[in-house]
Amino acid sequence: MSRSGKVSVIGAGFYGSTTALRLAEYDIFETVVLTDVIEGKPEGLAIDINQSRWIEGFETNLVGQSTGPNGEGYEAIAGSEIVIMTAGLPRKPGMSRMDLIETNAKIMRNVAENIAKHAPGAVVINVANPLDEMTALAQLVTGFPYQRVIGQAGMLDTARFTNFVAENLGVPVASVKTLTLGSHGDTMVPVASACSVDGKPLTELLSADVIDELVTRTRNGGAEIVALLKTGSAYYAPSAAAARMAKAVHE
Repeated sequence: MSRSGKVSVIGAGFYGSTTALRLAEYDIFETVVLTDVIEGKPEGLAIDINQSRWIEGFETNLVGQSTGPNGEGYEAIAGSEIVIMTAGLPRKPGMSRMDLIETNAKIMRNVAENIAKHAPGAVVINVANPLDEMTALAQLVTGFPYQRVIGQAGMLDTARFTNFVAENLGVPVASVKTLTLGSHGDTMVPVASACSVDGKPLTELLSADVIDELVTRTRNGGAEIVALLKTGSAYYAPSAAAARMAKAVHE
């Protein structure tokens, strides 16, 4: 398999490290860089993931790099074609995404400045919440064209809606096609009229009341997981969405 390019993941929490692992296992990049402000954490995770290469059968090399508050270490992302921003505080039970805006804006501003300095040609994929506001801030601070600063909401929200529909009807997720537009929050719009199961319109398979219940559950998909976990937020599906977006940009 041909491998090329570098992709960097900012933030080595559950979300970031899982995203880095998924990217490495795609085996399409030459290098995946993982950074974090906790000294030693990204380096340790990189060693761990690299030691799984023979078992899982991929060759992409993962590089870990600790970073400092004044930009120390960010030179590791130089030359990245894609930078995925996962750094920031996760929600706790009872919190909305907007409750994170003040703290995560400070983190985003610092990271965006370093992306602009060290990876000026990169496409930025933001997953930090509140997603729409942080994506706009990243574009403002980097000064990149808006086409190169992307929020990952649509893919994740569509995946959640698809899963809820498949579970309700007892059908394979591969048979379900859905579309979710709008903000990653209360104003997201799962478009039922554009959804189908094996080519049959969803509106012919489920009542309006059931569809409304699934739409509401999709809007609250992240909060539902936060409430159940109690000590963290979702990262398996979100990391899958972020990694797939990076793969699409690369290809």
